[in-house]
Amino acid sequence: MTFQLSTLPTECLHEILKHFENNISTLHSCLLVNRLLCRISVRILWRNVWNYKDNIIIREHSLKVSTSILITLISCLPNDSKEILYKNEISILTPTLRISPLFNYAEFCKVLSIDSLSGMVQKILKNECSVLMDEFIKMFVNQISSLEKLTYYCRYNTKFSFTYFPGARDLSKLCCRSNLPSNFFWQLSKICHNIQSISIDVRTKIPDELNELISSQNNLKNLTLIAFGVSLEKIIPSLTKNSNTITKLCLYSENNALQLSFISLLTNLQEIFISIFDDGYIKDFKKLQYVKFSKLKKLKIPYHCPNPKYLNKFLEINGKNLEKFYSGGNDKNFGLSIANFCPNIKNLFVLFYDDEINVLRNILISCQYLESIKIHCGKRFLLEREILGIIVNYSQNNFYELKLYNDSYPNPISVTPQYLESIFINWKNRESKKLLNLVIIENYEGCNGLINEANMMIIKKYENLGIIKFVVRNYEEESIEEKEEYFF
Repeated sequence: MTFQLSTLPTECLHEILKHFENNISTLHSCLLVNRLLCRISVRILWRNVWNYKDNIIIREHSLKVSTSILITLISCLPNDSKEILYKNEISILTPTLRISPLFNYAEFCKVLSIDSLSGMVQKILKNECSVLMDEFIKMFVNQISSLEKLTYYCRYNTKFSFTYFPGARDLSKLCCRSNLPSNFFWQLSKICHNIQSISIDVRTKIPDELNELISSQNNLKNLTLIAFGVSLEKIIPSLTKNSNTITKLCLYSENNALQLSFISLLTNLQEIFISIFDDGYIKDFKKLQYVKFSKLKKLKIPYHCPNPKYLNKFLEINGKNLEKFYSGGNDKNFGLSIANFCPNIKNLFVLFYDDEINVLRNILISCQYLESIKIHCGKRFLLEREILGIIVNYSQNNFYELKLYNDSYPNPISVTPQYLESIFINWKNRESKKLLNLVIIENYEGCNGLINEANMMIIKKYENLGIIKFVVRNYEEESIEEKEEYFF
């Protein structure tokens, strides 16, 4: 394998290894193969060096990773920066200051997270240490030739000017808060005109410079607005220029007074995500029910939903092109609307209460392109046994994935080994001959009616026969986006 890879051009090897960007263990193994693969792997690993898990379960490991990254960055600092650290009595890991690194790791970074960098400094030094932060930022400004993503939510007072940061001209993704110094937005607006994705956590106010930054973009595609108790009215005029280019809109708010009427301006939307945590229906959705989004493919409303009357009318107008629909609300009319107006749906998450098995059956019969469905089961909802029977008997040939989420605890065993085997036999005999992906998401260990010793023997048997693929995941292992689909 090493010999075959070594015969490929460097550009080809880089493209191959880029596919392992999220598989850090594989890239770490490539570091030890030869110098060429080492150099390529290091570039990929450091492209977004902040992309590592940091949670309470692996806090000790996270501290080690943070320390290693900080040591490496300090070793990459120019001598004048190291001298400044010495004069300010910043003696963190002083032996590394005299070591020349194997690579200039800073120049490999394509993603700059000021928040992650500041967090590392605080975690290791137990304080913000603005002197060290300043030297790090200066190094990145001088070394990063092409910046792809910038994340900046914290209140660290940057002392550099973006007008002297040539690499920032290529910025394509920005994540920030609205209450950062206005000069930050003004400088970006002067040099960055090709940002394709902007995520803004709106706090207290929306400065004019932020509106200018949004207006100055030539091809803004993705927009995320997080507004807790703050009106978005002031930002709406800046979206006018980008109304034809924005294809994905994500809105987060805890305030049900959030105005949604501006969404009607974005007629080329392909994805809409509305997450409102307040009680009751989403009030302002009434103004969207008759709006036509001819390119809409994904609609996600994971928490409180619009009034069923308005959402059903919206689906009647826009359901034909929908491929994904996730709803945290429950109304039998939702199911009827999906069956009647969403013939091309491929991925679905809708709540079905324990008396709505026929609603699920109608969807499976009508939606011939449905490939994957996620169902909340257990107390008050459909049981695993009846879901499996309906899926096997009524899903169309394109269907291949069933995800079951159950947070009822404890839950009595609802599926016997005999019944489970009959389900798998019926699946085996289906015309489509597709492997069934059966995914169980647990909020509590042992809270579903499938997993027990006898059933696992049946499951292993049909896994070995190539009939099913069985996966058990804990709710905590799910991504943020996946978790949001469960709430209602």
